[in-house]
Amino acid sequence: MLNNEITETLHIEYPIIQAPMAGGVTTSELVAAVSNYGGLGTIGAGYMSPTQMRKQIKEVRQLTSNYFGINVFVPNEFNASESEIKSANHLLQPIREQLNVHEKDQFERPKSKRMFEIFNEQIKVVMEENVPICSFTFGVPSKEVIAALKQQNIILMGTATTVREAVEIEKIGMDIVVVQGSEAGGHRGHFMNSFQESLIGLMSLIPQVVDSVSIPVVAAGGIMDGRGLMASICLGAKGVQMGTAFLTCIESGAHHVHKEAILHSKEDETALTRVFSGKWARGIKNKFIVEMQEHETSFPDFPIQNTLTQAIRKASTSQNNHDFMSLWSGQSTRLAKNQTVEMLMKNMMAEATKIKKDI
Repeated sequence: MLNNEITETLHIEYPIIQAPMAGGVTTSELVAAVSNYGGLGTIGAGYMSPTQMRKQIKEVRQLTSNYFGINVFVPNEFNASESEIKSANHLLQPIREQLNVHEKDQFERPKSKRMFEIFNEQIKVVMEENVPICSFTFGVPSKEVIAALKQQNIILMGTATTVREAVEIEKIGMDIVVVQGSEAGGHRGHFMNSFQESLIGLMSLIPQVVDSVSIPVVAAGGIMDGRGLMASICLGAKGVQMGTAFLTCIESGAHHVHKEAILHSKEDETALTRVFSGKWARGIKNKFIVEMQEHETSFPDFPIQNTLTQAIRKASTSQNNHDFMSLWSGQSTRLAKNQTVEMLMKNMMAEATKIKKDI
């Protein structure tokens, strides 16, 4: 039932991929549970050091003998003037005081060169640990990186928000493209088109990408159940990637305040914002998003803004205060459930089977 190129390539029973949510959501228990119950679990390693990556890969291997994947962020050149950083700090200071956060006297500014070095170290770990699947967000790596991974028969997946980006992912030699619709939660994966141009709804994006590339297409954005899976397949996708649906699962490492915010939100309560990280992302509206909205275009780019707000997000989380947390979520919040991975997978496939029978 629903066996195709994706299930064969990824060695999975069902064409369902758990989205690689960086920042602690993708615990070893979550990743392993998805792989154990027929899908593809994915480690969100975007913010991890190579040592942390290696540790989690080993943990996942203790919990599952099935295929799983890992996701890394493709670094980009970035810069910010001292005045931009000073201005951002000035705007953030009252919130730090409110949360009783004491910033270091010296701001440790992320450097482009170091980000590229970390990325290369991460790739080295993926190869040394022979992780079967590696996916990329925020761009495509160099041809040299692709060739090195391919030499070890590692399956490669790229993230696209437009047809143009999907074509580039195929051209560089990746095996699968994940198309991210505007409904998706978390950071936008655009890397060629501007933010505005990349906001294409998933149902429009899938068939246009399917008609333009020959590699399998995976649909992402607002998919929570068997209906979303079957709709995507009808439009030509070979599988789906789901984030928010897995984020509220028991095994997820998301903070309980984050999970509760999603479980009690409506479809019109998410917003696209760059106030937390300097990169556009979809999350549930809260005090921080609303208060900082008028300044969001003046904030420095990712990862500098992400570093500037780090202590605020951390303090807000430890104080169970949802006002200043990045509550990433897709638009289908009403469909979110507090359940185990096993229940989510079983219910999805039962629903998909019924739909297939009824068509």
